Amino acid sequence: MHYQKYYPVDVVNGPGTRCTLFVSGCEHQCKGCYNQSTWRTDSGHLFTQAMEDQVIKDLNDSRIKRRGLSLSGGDPLHPVNVAAIQRLVERVRRECPDKDIWLWTGYTLAKLNDAQQAVIRHVDVVIDGKFEQEHYDPSLLWRGSANQVIHYLNEPESAWSKS
Repeated sequence: MHYQKYYPVDVVNGPGTRCTLFVSGCEHQCKGCYNQSTWRTDSGHLFTQAMEDQVIKDLNDSRIKRRGLSLSGGDPLHPVNVAAIQRLVERVRRECPDKDIWLWTGYTLAKLNDAQQAVIRHVDVVIDGKFEQEHYDPSLLWRGSANQVIHYLNEPESAWSKS
């Protein structure tokens, strides 16, 4: 897997202070996408064991308390990313059990394959659906277009609004 950018401290992509990983690879290639540099699967940097270790270290850093991990891109559920994302979310669950995991994908939950669903089982919140420029709405929280849906999988929505 490749990634475009990693932010060890981020307050934009989900509630609270977070670590955010923008992976490379997106087959949706939505018109109006603000992150076109992530479309190619080999763009950016190789996601190494050292980088995975850094994410875990940052999530556990007590000097800057992070609420969780945000996974975006590109698309974390692109077929070339699924195995590495699976390992990462499982490791976050094991080593950072008090952290939440948010994931943005252009796929819809109803159409995920078995490997993608296995990743989602470890995720707290999924924002799904392609960005649709004709439904663009800058006032929406955590998403770019009105067709995208926020799915609160492991916690009630009211728990997230307290951020």
